[in-house]
Amino acid sequence: MRSHLLNDTTAEQYRRSVTEGVERVAARIATTDRPFTGVTVDAFSPRIDGIDLDRPLHDTAAVLDELEDVYLRDAVYFHHPRYLAHLNCPVVIPALLGEAVLSAVNSSLDTWDQSAGGTLIERKLIDWTTARIGLGPAADGVFTSGGTQSNLQALLLAREEAKAESLADLRVFASEVSHFSVKKSAKLLGLGADAVVSIPVDHDKRMRTVALARELERCATDGLVPMAVVATAGTTDFGSIDPLPEIATLCEQYGAWMHVDAAYGCGLLASLKYRARIDGVERADSVTVDYHKSFFQPVSSSAVLVRDAATLRHATYHAEYLNPRRMVQERIPNQVDKSLQTTRRFDALKLWMTLRVMGADGIGELFDEVCDLAAEAWKLLAADPRFDVVVEPSLSTLVFRHIPAAVTDPAEIDRANLYARKALFASGDAVVAGTKVAGRHYLKFTLLNPETTTADIAAVLDLIAGHAEQYLGDSLDRAS
Repeated sequence: MRSHLLNDTTAEQYRRSVTEGVERVAARIATTDRPFTGVTVDAFSPRIDGIDLDRPLHDTAAVLDELEDVYLRDAVYFHHPRYLAHLNCPVVIPALLGEAVLSAVNSSLDTWDQSAGGTLIERKLIDWTTARIGLGPAADGVFTSGGTQSNLQALLLAREEAKAESLADLRVFASEVSHFSVKKSAKLLGLGADAVVSIPVDHDKRMRTVALARELERCATDGLVPMAVVATAGTTDFGSIDPLPEIATLCEQYGAWMHVDAAYGCGLLASLKYRARIDGVERADSVTVDYHKSFFQPVSSSAVLVRDAATLRHATYHAEYLNPRRMVQERIPNQVDKSLQTTRRFDALKLWMTLRVMGADGIGELFDEVCDLAAEAWKLLAADPRFDVVVEPSLSTLVFRHIPAAVTDPAEIDRANLYARKALFASGDAVVAGTKVAGRHYLKFTLLNPETTTADIAAVLDLIAGHAEQYLGDSLDRAS
């Protein structure tokens, strides 16, 4: 079994095996004509259930053949231009090269003695990102597994900086369309169920600062502590960007930590056209960025950034076997001192490779393309009487639903849209997401693929309308 370990004697076997795997994936991607095959859970499950993991195949080619059947053939392919559903982006090739390198070398980014060059590369990328944001010379941060972890760590720092006598006195303010991880983080941090105050949004799904000011004042009047305000730069459902400058001013006035969840909107940091849409982010105390959303990186690649590096001490614990306190005096850089994780992948390498091959402007051009596409798609929807579109996009998300000409019952319209989404997924012709607006079912395009065209959008809209009308026709037939 030692022949399977990667070392100096098996380097050639490693090369052959990985090359064979890459060729299989490349062939599959080159011939994939739909984002999904439409396979059902009931049809798929027996393939997995029938595999005896205690009986290995002992042959890479045979395993890859099996993988075609249990994964590659029926994967959901985000690179396809008619994958329009969630915040999943097609990935750039330099990042995939980085993924291959980091997996093979297998550095762990917790301590210097496990990843010397990796430590410095990650730190350089953190400095690059904080400079793009404009957080100032004392800024710092660390890579994380994703936006949920980044938000959790930011709110942990905010909790510790608030220095409340009782956790029950702490309040977090976030818009009603903020990410669910805000409430999840509050629970994990031991705050009460009522700790997160939901702030209403305006017609464009942006936090109402008048309402925020009112709630902050009420918090002060009630003798409570405004622990943090979470502003969102790119909400998951609408791509809306909260009024960051106004929120920053209110945070300063009431002494609240300002966290900006820019997991989605961080692509604007590289934008050549729309950078101003995220103005005000430089006034934040902490920022979440997901490079694996709008920097076209493979999952996972995320970071939490802070204005004041000293606040990261709230995540610091010293273990004699790993990062003893004396290392701080010896100026040995251990990233575990800043992180909620211990063992951690060298995910920063993917972004490093991307920047060194493409440059920031290359990333920004791609993100600008999807923002431009969303603007064109909004015009299509707004001009199409078959659809109701909620808001004009700030980034690349569109929320809409089919409105049948002859149906007025809201519940029936809901069912028609739900059916259309499911039927579209089952066909494999396209994948779209769904959400609720004011209690009603809507559909959602999340456009993160520069290869998607307005013709793709128009075709998918026709498919949605066709499925919805088919459902309504069948419904009338059943009723009669």
